[in-house]
Amino acid sequence: MYHLVLPLKYRRKAVTASVGNTLKAICQGIEERYEIFFLEIGYEEDHVHFLVQSVPTNCVEEIIRVIKSITAKELFKRHPEVKKKLWGGKFWTSGYYANTVGQYGNEDLIRQYVEDQGKTYEKIFKGQLKLF
Repeated sequence: MYHLVLPLKYRRKAVTASVGNTLKAICQGIEERYEIFFLEIGYEEDHVHFLVQSVPTNCVEEIIRVIKSITAKELFKRHPEVKKKLWGGKFWTSGYYANTVGQYGNEDLIRQYVEDQGKTYEKIFKGQLKLF
């Protein structure tokens, strides 16, 4: 299981609610064709968080390549307004953040964090950690 963060090219603010919903639908199609399962998808205007699970034979680089290539192509096709904001034909940056998630240790915390992306909230975990 992996927590992945993919920033948009130039950190442009191009992910709207409509684009986010389309992104989630595209990811459902990826689940049907590849052994990549999206447990949670959260987004801000300039980056997207994924909580994904895959088979051990798929390395992180392969998972990232599949997600980036398919989602970029489909989002440009379905949302031409995004292409105007992101010149050069690239949706994602070349970099990414990836971290493994322990099934029994912090899966629920990461799931909640990814789910809450794009929401303004104030939450206190165990009275010590205050998120804005």
